[in-house]
Amino acid sequence: MPITLTTIKQPEIYLNVPGVVLDDQTIQQRRSKVLQGMAKQHLDALVVYADKEHGGNFEYLTGFIPRFEEGLLVLHKSGEAVLVLGNENLKLAQYARVPASVVHAPWFSLPNQPMDTTLSLQEVLQQAGLRDQQRLGIAGWKLFTGANGNNTSMFDIPTFIFQALQSALPTTCELLNATGLFISPRDGARITNNANEIAHYEYGANLASSAALTALNAVELGKTEKSIAALLAAEGQANNVVTIAATGDRFENANLYPSDKQIQLGDKFSLTVSYKGGLTSRAAYVVSNAGELHPDVNNYLDVVAIPYYRAVVSWLENMRVGVKGHEVYQLIEQVLPKDEYHWHLNPGHLVADEEWLCSPIYPASDIPLSSGMLLQIDIIPSRKGYAGASIEDTVALADETLRQQLAAQYPELWQRIGARRAYIRDVLNIQLHEDVLPLSNTVGYLRPYLLNQDLALTCLKG
Repeated sequence: MPITLTTIKQPEIYLNVPGVVLDDQTIQQRRSKVLQGMAKQHLDALVVYADKEHGGNFEYLTGFIPRFEEGLLVLHKSGEAVLVLGNENLKLAQYARVPASVVHAPWFSLPNQPMDTTLSLQEVLQQAGLRDQQRLGIAGWKLFTGANGNNTSMFDIPTFIFQALQSALPTTCELLNATGLFISPRDGARITNNANEIAHYEYGANLASSAALTALNAVELGKTEKSIAALLAAEGQANNVVTIAATGDRFENANLYPSDKQIQLGDKFSLTVSYKGGLTSRAAYVVSNAGELHPDVNNYLDVVAIPYYRAVVSWLENMRVGVKGHEVYQLIEQVLPKDEYHWHLNPGHLVADEEWLCSPIYPASDIPLSSGMLLQIDIIPSRKGYAGASIEDTVALADETLRQQLAAQYPELWQRIGARRAYIRDVLNIQLHEDVLPLSNTVGYLRPYLLNQDLALTCLKG
C-alpha cells in the first residue's frame, strides 16, 4: 500500500453541536438487557459498585455517577432497584433513570463527614433487600481474564463493602464477579449501542476531535504546554482520561499534566483529549520538514510514521460487521510486526462512557465485531529513540438497519458522518466499508510535522 506525504486540506470540524440525551426507551432497553443477563447467570440479585473513576456500569442504568463518593446499585431479579448512597449523593436518587428506592450508607462519604448511624453497613445492605439470596453477582469495573486463578471469584470493590455483603447474606450464598454481564466483549450489555446511544456518544467524539485539531493548529515555538492544553477543555465537559499536551520528554519529575514547559523546535509532541464516546490522540514532531529533525531521527517518516499509517489504513479498510477479533489482530501483526514496532496492547478496543471499555481484538478471539460497537483505533508503535506516531480516533460499526435508523432519527449526525466518510475517501484515499461510521472528525488524518499544517500522509490512488 503506497503512502505519501502531500499537501491536502484539513478535515472539517463541527462546533456547538448539541448533545443528545438518552431517551426513556434506551434506558428501558438497557435495563432489560441487564435483567436478561442476570437470568442467564441465574443471579438472584446484582450489586453494581461505582466511584468517580469507575462509574460506567452504575451510570449505564442510573444516568449518574456518585462523583466523589462510592455508591451501589442493587438490582433484584424482580427488577426492583435500590440505590445505596453516601451523604452528598442522596439528593441524586430522585433523578435516577431507573425507578429506585434509596438507603443511606454514610461510610461512602468523604473523610470526617458525619457518619452517625445506629445501623451497621451489613444492616443497611439488608435494608436494600440483600438477605436470603443464594447467588449474587458483583459488578465492579474490571474484567479478570488471566489464565491463572479463578476469575469469577476475584472482586474489585473495597474490602469493607465486600465483607459487609458476606455478612448480610447467608453463608451458602455464592458470590460471583458479574462485571462481564456489562462489558464482556462477547455478550456484555454495554458492548453494542442503538441509534440513540450512538448519537449520544458521537457528541463526545466530535468534541474531542474538534478540540484536538484546534490545539494542533495552535502549536507554535515558545508556547507552553498549558496554553495548548487550555484549547482541549471543551464546553465544560468532564474528561474520561488525563489530558495530555506534552512537548519534549514526558513525565519529567513524575509529572503527568500539562506544565509551563515551552515548545521548542525538534521536540517530540503528544496530545490527547477524551470525552464520553471518543478519544483523539496525536503524536508527532514540532518541525516543518525532515531537515529540521535531529540527524539521528531524520528518517522518522520512513521508520515510524509511514509504517504506522499503513497499519491504521489497513485497520480502517478491513473493519466491518462480522470480522472476528483475531483477524484484526493478525492483520496488524502482519503489517506492523510486534517484534519490530513493539506495540503490546490490543490494536483496537471498545469505548462508551469510558475511554477503554473492553476489547474483542486479541490473538485467540473468535468474537465477531457487531453492529452498534464503538471502536477506538489504538495501535501504539514504539521505536527506540524516535517519537511515537498516533492518530487514535473513534468509529462506529452499523449494519444497514442501524444506518437507516441513524439517518432517519438524527439527520444532522448522518450528514456529519457522510462528510467525514467523503473526506476519508476523496482526500485521504482510504476506502471504508459501508458499515464503518467515523464519529471523530480526524479519523485517518496524520500530520507528522506539526509546524506544517498543510502536509499530511495519504494513500496513493491505485
